[in-house]
Amino acid sequence: MKFIKGFFHFWYDFIIGDDWKIAVSVLIPLVVGAGFVLNGFEDSLLLPPILAVALAASFVVALSIDVKQHPSD
Repeated sequence: MKFIKGFFHFWYDFIIGDDWKIAVSVLIPLVVGAGFVLNGFEDSLLLPPILAVALAASFVVALSIDVKQHPSD
């Protein structure tokens, strides 16, 4: 039982890490992309670049939520 608990703790820490928002920001575009592929859009040449931009944008949004901008003095 200790092995199983340690196994799941490792994967939770590896995937989620310190910030769950970054993990979600990566997961959402991947799930949307999987949905497109399962619905027959796998031959589209636009799908990979659109998903790459969506992944980068969601990652930037997750980081901008965490980072506070300090006003210039």
